[in-house]
Amino acid sequence: MYEDYFGFAEKPFTITPDPKYLYRSASHADAFELLQYAVTQREAFAVITGDIGTGKTTLCRALLEQTDPKTFTTLLLNPFLSEEDLLKCMLKDFGVLSRLYRPSGIAPTRQELIEALHQFLLSLVPLGARAVLIVDEAQNLPMPILEQIRILSNLETNKQKLLQIILIGQSNLTPLLQSPELRQLEQRISIRYELQPLDGVDEVGAYISHRLAIADGNRAPVFTRDALRLIHRYSAGVPRLINLLCDRVLVGAYAGCLANVGAGLVQASAADLQLRSASQPRPTWLGRMRHALVGRPVHAYSA
Repeated sequence: MYEDYFGFAEKPFTITPDPKYLYRSASHADAFELLQYAVTQREAFAVITGDIGTGKTTLCRALLEQTDPKTFTTLLLNPFLSEEDLLKCMLKDFGVLSRLYRPSGIAPTRQELIEALHQFLLSLVPLGARAVLIVDEAQNLPMPILEQIRILSNLETNKQKLLQIILIGQSNLTPLLQSPELRQLEQRISIRYELQPLDGVDEVGAYISHRLAIADGNRAPVFTRDALRLIHRYSAGVPRLINLLCDRVLVGAYAGCLANVGAGLVQASAADLQLRSASQPRPTWLGRMRHALVGRPVHAYSA
């Protein structure tokens, strides 16, 4: 709707994890460099956590785009799989699964799937190649799948691990991995990082400018400093919320034929989206009850 008006090649503020829009804030740059280090140095286990909407999936996509030809990757987006489905997804991405099906159409057993994966991983060693499993939304992995992943981490030679595993998840992934049932897996994690929201008004402003430049808007509106302050306040620096709010702001700027985005437009857009300012804590149950009782008549009773 507003793309042609502002000269954008595409919408600059969507919530899809497009890696070309990855903004390397201080935290995102650190996370990306750690992931690259984990891959190149063949670290067995790496875990990246972060709050909802902080850009974890976009980080995954960007990593996949920058792997070299000798790095075979498989990205698991659906954590609700059986152990057999996990193995099949991996072998399919590695280009091995089709070789396992017999002319009769009989599906391979779990042991056959594991053996096929092991043989594939061994075949990469003389080539100097590597295989990486990336699991997104890992906080939702059921215990049997986590145990299967731990077992796969045992595939190794005398000198190196054959499969590198990267778990990406929300912050509650950390206590999950620290549970007694997963102690063996947790002890193998060599790289951990907590992804942070964008820090302050300047970083939010740089993020917005970055996305506007990628979308190639030659008539993009200018965001005032007051507008950026409000965007930071309503989003708490979370990229997904910034995108939602800025998309609504651009709709309003287009409707009003505005060249600049001011605080009033951000305020109205935030109200439309029912976003609450980060400086305004959500009321407690007791606070809501007190608010509901204000103005009610007080009845006096006499003995």
